[in-house]
Amino acid sequence: MKNILLIATGGTIASSESAEGLTPSIDVNKLLSYIPEIKSICHLDGISIMNVDSTNMNPSLMARIAQAVADNYNQYDGFVITHGTDTCGYSAAALSYMMTNLNKPVILTGSQIPIEALYTDAKKNLSDAIRFACDGINGVYVCFDGSLICGTHAMKVKTRSSDAFKSINFPVVAQIKLGKITHNQMLTLSGHWDTLTGTVNGDFAVDTALCTDIIVLKIFPGIGTEIFDFIKDHYRGVVIESFGIGGIPGANNNIVEKIHELITAGISVVITTQCLYEGIDLSIYEVGQHLAKQNIITAADMTTEAVTMKLMWALAHFDSQTDIKEFMEHPVFCDRSY
Repeated sequence: MKNILLIATGGTIASSESAEGLTPSIDVNKLLSYIPEIKSICHLDGISIMNVDSTNMNPSLMARIAQAVADNYNQYDGFVITHGTDTCGYSAAALSYMMTNLNKPVILTGSQIPIEALYTDAKKNLSDAIRFACDGINGVYVCFDGSLICGTHAMKVKTRSSDAFKSINFPVVAQIKLGKITHNQMLTLSGHWDTLTGTVNGDFAVDTALCTDIIVLKIFPGIGTEIFDFIKDHYRGVVIESFGIGGIPGANNNIVEKIHELITAGISVVITTQCLYEGIDLSIYEVGQHLAKQNIITAADMTTEAVTMKLMWALAHFDSQTDIKEFMEHPVFCDRSY
């Protein structure tokens, strides 16, 4: 039987009613008491390292989660992390960059309804995540509503429904129904399955340094230019959510020129899209080709969650724009599909 460690961090799954609404209050032992049948498939231990609403999740807390995995890495075959849903995609992406040569499963899960509630989705999600952790796949994943999603492609797209998470621009890795796991054969055909299950070369390592001197900016019609002057003076990097396939205004309020000023000033500029699917391509439209002449970083089809955490990691580890751009545009654990 596999040895699995449950790491509890709070979130809705561990929340109880209070005078001011739901608040995380349940420890890991109480969580485990709701799924006693799972002990028949693995040896299961649990630790509580924090009890926070995921709205309050931040890079230092993400680092504590990664360190908890590292501190127990040699004693367990897999890890399950209970986490609030609102920032779960960010944490999953951050852990994907913080932990290198990971040859064990690290599965994040949570719920839309507290585990104490009558019609909770927490018991199924927690049980499913533990079963996936016993499956032996490598890397960081989000388990929700029976689906296993690559941690760098998980995005919360619904605020209430049980199928809150979708896999963006990457196939769902596996699904589970009535305790039976089915792997997605599309990953074998695409060649990704070898990455997720193959032999990992090198020793497992954790590096939790992140630079938070970044901003995510959504372009909208009529956006002014003053914000770019502020960014130049206060941040080391910016993720710009462009229109469509990579459109940035270049007439009237000339945002393309302002991006040039940012890059000249040494600011790392990442261009992504406001659209969920299919990513950017700056070669199609004239406005995109003008932008491509700048030394910008293209996010391809990465999620905003992944590109945000990847930029934080890159800025903490590289000084030159060239090195940052090279790291950002090189796929890490399938975070870019092209």
